[in-house]
Amino acid sequence: MKALNKQTAPKPQRTERIIQFGEGNFLRAFVDWIVYNMNEKAGFDGSVVVVQPIEKGMVDMLNAQDDLYHVNLQGLDKGQVVNSLTLVDVISRAINPYTEHDAFVRLAEQPDIRFVISNTTEAGIAFDPACRLDDAPAASYPGKLTQLLYHRFRTFGGDLSKGLIIFPCELIFLNGHRLKETIYQYIELWRLGDEFKAWFEQACGVYATLVDRIVPGFPRKEIDAIKQKLGYDDNLVVQAEIFHLWVIEAPQAVAEEFPADRAGLNVLFVPSEAPYHERKVTLLNGPHTVLSPVAYLSGVDIVRDACEHPVIGRYIHQVMYDELMATLNLPKEELERFAGDVLERFKNPFVDHAVTSIMLNSFPKYQTRDLPGLKTFLARKGELPRGLVLGLAAIITYYKGGRRADGAEIAPNDAPEIIALLADLWATADTAKVAQGVLAAQFIWGEDLNRIPGLTDAVKADLDSIAEKGMLEAVKQILPE
Repeated sequence: MKALNKQTAPKPQRTERIIQFGEGNFLRAFVDWIVYNMNEKAGFDGSVVVVQPIEKGMVDMLNAQDDLYHVNLQGLDKGQVVNSLTLVDVISRAINPYTEHDAFVRLAEQPDIRFVISNTTEAGIAFDPACRLDDAPAASYPGKLTQLLYHRFRTFGGDLSKGLIIFPCELIFLNGHRLKETIYQYIELWRLGDEFKAWFEQACGVYATLVDRIVPGFPRKEIDAIKQKLGYDDNLVVQAEIFHLWVIEAPQAVAEEFPADRAGLNVLFVPSEAPYHERKVTLLNGPHTVLSPVAYLSGVDIVRDACEHPVIGRYIHQVMYDELMATLNLPKEELERFAGDVLERFKNPFVDHAVTSIMLNSFPKYQTRDLPGLKTFLARKGELPRGLVLGLAAIITYYKGGRRADGAEIAPNDAPEIIALLADLWATADTAKVAQGVLAAQFIWGEDLNRIPGLTDAVKADLDSIAEKGMLEAVKQILPE
């Protein structure tokens, strides 16, 4: 078996155009895979310089393989099973700014650098007032980025053509807005002056993005077989699902410079990411939250099996297509296409996604993912969405604990005050009190849900139906003939 490096595998020389803060699985299976496709299909001709955002990381492992690695995509694509391996060759080098500070600073001096992309976890975009301009480097990611921007401003004398386009990929709503605010804080803290601030505002763009791809990471169980198939000793293989979505809140001029859409990729440049954030939360996370207790209490443990179940599969379809989709404002054709993609992701034959793993903190999840849809559906249709109401009753029943019909333990996991509340309510053995008490819990909902017309009675009726008939029969009762 061959070592994986530029002597054993072809690695083209391309212009360094992108600085990437982060070397982890997600960026390598998402952003760098996208850049690879832009090079192959849209003539981007760009490479990526990876910067390790914290002191300890894996740039040494990357450089040991000359920054080459394979992406293993697995899943369903229009009903067809895919299990592909692609050699990604876009990373030119990887730098640890804590041990190679001069190389890090010199990135700002390269005239062809145009983009900065990051994924430094949700905690990465934060203002640390302890950071100083002369730190080598600043501890925080926004501090490091401000250092680079200021050095670039000074190197090129404030040339407006040398600004940078910045795409944060951290899982924060309006991440670009947050990052921009933090950079302004460093400009003020370090007294970098009005000229630099004006250059930053005029020459640079910090754009909010929404990223979506499940990346399980290094395939420990299958790695030996994958290496045999490849013929390379690749210790950085990264597995990911086929689905990918990158929504970038930026003008069309930015899309012209970053031609991901021309490479046939699911990358959208839009005026606002908000409707796409809402779409993802509503049509992916929303069904997850209610299908999990419904499936588990019906004796189904895996998301894929729930989707393929003759009854639960119809329930999931009803919640997605007939209830939640009716609450969104994007074009119906676009929503249906996204929902179809979501169902393929749920049915991924390579991922055994346990429904119990989704049920951690189910009440807060329902509050953010499903309750807005329930309210909007009621306002638009004049009636409660039966599937979403049943899903809430299933969560309440799950939190009763005990054992399933097959003897499997029901072990809810949530904040102690929620667990205590449900234990006290179920101790009354009165489903009316249970429904009223849960819906009245303002520390969960921020309001008294008993005020929603008909909801208390509907939840009680579903609690009774589940108790008397079992979960599966309760589901059948709400499905159309």
